[in-house]
Amino acid sequence: MNSTDGYIDKAGSSDFGAVLILAHGAGAPMDSPFMELLARQLAVQGVTVVRFEFPYMQKRREDGRKRPPDRAEKLLAAFVNTVERVSATLSPDQALYLGGKSMGGRMASLLAADTHLKGVFRGVVCFGYPFHPPGKLDKWRLGHFDDLWCPVKIQQGTRDPFGKLDEVAAQSMPGRVSIDWLEGGNHDFLPPKKLDHTQDMLIGQAALNAATFMKTLNQG
Repeated sequence: MNSTDGYIDKAGSSDFGAVLILAHGAGAPMDSPFMELLARQLAVQGVTVVRFEFPYMQKRREDGRKRPPDRAEKLLAAFVNTVERVSATLSPDQALYLGGKSMGGRMASLLAADTHLKGVFRGVVCFGYPFHPPGKLDKWRLGHFDDLWCPVKIQQGTRDPFGKLDEVAAQSMPGRVSIDWLEGGNHDFLPPKKLDHTQDMLIGQAALNAATFMKTLNQG
């Protein structure tokens, strides 16, 4: 794949057969610093990462003009297209997973509620799930969670304005959804300076948690 189609971050010697299609968030491309570091850390943990861009971000790359995200239907269609292309290349000893940063993770979770895709991939990992718009606790994005047909693992900063620890803890989550909380992290996993860990460390922890989740499913 080239920069127009996507990036592939190959797992190293610790490869355990997991292939993760990783989607970007609403405002930053597939090669943002966050996405670059996350993909590298996942590869270190033995995950092959395939990054791609939604149509609106591809247009931004071409002409430099910022655009709002496409409608959900168009985002999901682009995600499914990537799933079809990648799944056609997998060997029998590889298992497919979907995931993404913020909006990308939400789109991945929506595909996990689509019964037409049941069995195509094994699970979903979300990095900074947008549970609700910041400050709008009356607009939770959980409506599809009861329809999930595969496990979903969420990596969430405890200070994330899209879903803080106390806010999310008050919600009822189905058994297929589990959350790893990253102490002090905001939506980009950046902690306050007073803590003794850094954004890079939290991204590394999120990658380790996600890889452990996939490895456990592979062994199940």
